[in-house]
Amino acid sequence: MRFLMLMIPQGQGEAAPSALPPAEMIAAMMRYNEELAKSGALLSLDGLHPPSSGARVKFTGGRPTVTDGPFAEAKETIGGYWIIRAASREEAIALATRCPAQDGDVIEVRQIQELSDFPPQELPPISDALKRVGRDD
Repeated sequence: MRFLMLMIPQGQGEAAPSALPPAEMIAAMMRYNEELAKSGALLSLDGLHPPSSGARVKFTGGRPTVTDGPFAEAKETIGGYWIIRAASREEAIALATRCPAQDGDVIEVRQIQELSDFPPQELPPISDALKRVGRDD
């Protein structure tokens, strides 16, 4: 199973749009990422630029409206993510608990939907390109 771990850093929202963690925190996070990679659990990871450099596309009545960041109503912002492979939800949570996060940081763990999660009769025919994107590895 694949899981998405979303890092929601405390105090890293719009109040500190360019603040980087201290060097020792970055080093600890790099060691954690290397540990995930060596264990074979890590599939992908990235940090994200602050919401002030992003945009939101909202759909109303079938029409998109684009709003540039920052977003005043955002109370929590995603600082980065990992995509991991784990045998169970419990294993994914155990991997998240080993992260060297700072006080107040939150990691949300969510299972990624796979095509095999849906009964075949409920799926319309899927192109080969989409089959590769939604693969069950």
